[in-house]
Amino acid sequence: MKNVLFIVGSMRERSFNRQLAKVAEEMLKGKCNVKYLDYNDLPYMNQDLEMPVQASVARVRKEVAEADALWIFTPEYNFSYPGVLKNLLDWLSRPMDMSNFQNPSAALGKKVAVSGCGGKNMTQNCRAKLTELLDFMKMELMHEPQTGIALGMEAWTKGEFALTDEQRAALQKQADVFCAFIEK
Repeated sequence: MKNVLFIVGSMRERSFNRQLAKVAEEMLKGKCNVKYLDYNDLPYMNQDLEMPVQASVARVRKEVAEADALWIFTPEYNFSYPGVLKNLLDWLSRPMDMSNFQNPSAALGKKVAVSGCGGKNMTQNCRAKLTELLDFMKMELMHEPQTGIALGMEAWTKGEFALTDEQRAALQKQADVFCAFIEK
């Protein structure tokens, strides 16, 4: 079975995107091994901290390099991706061995899928900008399908996460296509 590393773009423990990832994890059960990337201890990207490599940066890069594929679940903040996710991707875009900038990054060529849940626009601006960034980083992005979920009012007023049958079907389709994509 392929090893898939889930990246959640929100640090909140009960974030809606973490809950969406849990649903996707169930959909991949028996097809892929799923692990969640913990990156909340990464420092802000700073060239002064690149050498020697910080332990948290080395750990995250190693986990990404060892995964067969990544699946990012992210909210949209101000029509873009969250700063913590961008910070992670900045660290992952740098060479694994900083003594030679011709060396590959942990993210280079890594297969990746993107999903997100949020407001009415279903994270479309975030996913579009993230697609642009992941392509720039030379990751192998599964462009279609991407799943964007508009959360109902109960999510925002009561903190309750629930998917409609249609949303669940869209996520299942993405999970099925993702499994085939990472087998190639």
